[in-house]
Amino acid sequence: MPTELELLRDQALACTACKLAGLGRSQVVFGVGDPAADLLFVGEGPGAEEDRLGEPFVGRSGKLLDQLLWEELGITRAECYIANVVKCRPPDNRDPEPDEIATCRPWLDRQLALIAPRVVVTLGKFATQLLLDSKEGITRLRGRSYPWRDGVLIPTVHPAYALRGGGTPLAQMRADFARAKLALAGVAT
Repeated sequence: MPTELELLRDQALACTACKLAGLGRSQVVFGVGDPAADLLFVGEGPGAEEDRLGEPFVGRSGKLLDQLLWEELGITRAECYIANVVKCRPPDNRDPEPDEIATCRPWLDRQLALIAPRVVVTLGKFATQLLLDSKEGITRLRGRSYPWRDGVLIPTVHPAYALRGGGTPLAQMRADFARAKLALAGVAT
């Protein structure tokens, strides 16, 4: 018998609720990982590789995410859950538009409710602003933990930004991942 998360995934895979469905997506990129994970990552939206393979964070950004998961948390992507704000690739990797985010939000909200992670790490501006209901930029919001639902939310920069920006954003990501590790261990951050 399928789980609620599997049923939700099946429903999402058939979604045509926003214009992204007709703007060249190959498939809906729902999410991947352990459905009972205490740690959940939320990114912005699928890129070309993610759209092609149907899994979030499998391109260059995903390789960096995998590296940091191992080096800073000692886990693999199979031991956490990874999702995105929007489930379909925006054309030319443009930013998701407000109406697309609003249309996709129920999918993410339901994923978060079903998985019920203790620690949520938002990757970049869009995920952070959405889940914290804030207009502040990621550089102001990152570097600390926020009480969120029954756990904490830890914002960090997007891996694509760290790949472009070099040492400083990468160091920020490492510090934020270390904060997530402490939060998972029950240490106040």
